[in-house]
Amino acid sequence: MRIWLDGALRNADSAQVSVFDHGLTVGDGVFETVKAERGTAFALTRHVDRLTRSARGLGLADPDPDEVRRACAAVLEANPLPLARMRITYTGGVSPLGSDRGDAGPTLVVAVAEEARRPDTTAVITVPWVRNERSAVAGLKTTSYAENVVALAAAHRAGASEALFANTLGRLCEGTGSNVFVVLDGELHTPPLASGCLAGITRALVVEWAGAKETDLSFEALEQAEEIFLTSTLRDVQAVHRIDGRAAASAVPGPVTAEAMRTFEARAGADLDP
Repeated sequence: MRIWLDGALRNADSAQVSVFDHGLTVGDGVFETVKAERGTAFALTRHVDRLTRSARGLGLADPDPDEVRRACAAVLEANPLPLARMRITYTGGVSPLGSDRGDAGPTLVVAVAEEARRPDTTAVITVPWVRNERSAVAGLKTTSYAENVVALAAAHRAGASEALFANTLGRLCEGTGSNVFVVLDGELHTPPLASGCLAGITRALVVEWAGAKETDLSFEALEQAEEIFLTSTLRDVQAVHRIDGRAAASAVPGPVTAEAMRTFEARAGADLDP
């Protein structure tokens, strides 16, 4: 496996990042997960733009978008895969052992791993922990993912693939690595960015292409919903057939979800960088 590290392709087993890198010591970094099929990244412009927004939110220098694109192209060419998860990681770089940043400059890593297509439906759970919509890093895709690791492990123990959070106000927010959509009275809704959720790339495309409404929703909307689905870079649109052990009351995917799935597949297939 070949990865990009600070300006060049390297063998993954010999590439080295300092043990003093701020991304390792304090989680001071941002990242993007990009889907790539047959060597072509999907929605790369949106991902690079969000990487920049996240970096600015942490006070990091803007990543060089041309270098990021070169790195992605080089890694995909060096690792031909039919379906891949490409990870772009950008950190505060070598720094003191504490919250202060050093002056060595940021670290950029791009790596890939082979992926299998996700099933069209999945099970989810809800968890008692909450997202802080007033956090300094709310809405940023940072490398500080410990909360997600804990919640996703709980989901796996329950035989589910995702865990859903409320925010501190008890409003529906997001999953550990996905956005959530619900159908209420036949209409499609998703929590607004003010809820503290990540501005998902797939979420934005589904809002645009399927006409979903951004709505402040109670957490109980998950119990009231006629249909529920998740969106993310690697899930695309994925229907929920079970939540907290309760099976969906009707066939899954439901009609609204099925239409969103068809629309996303068609539009994404017609434009690889929407």
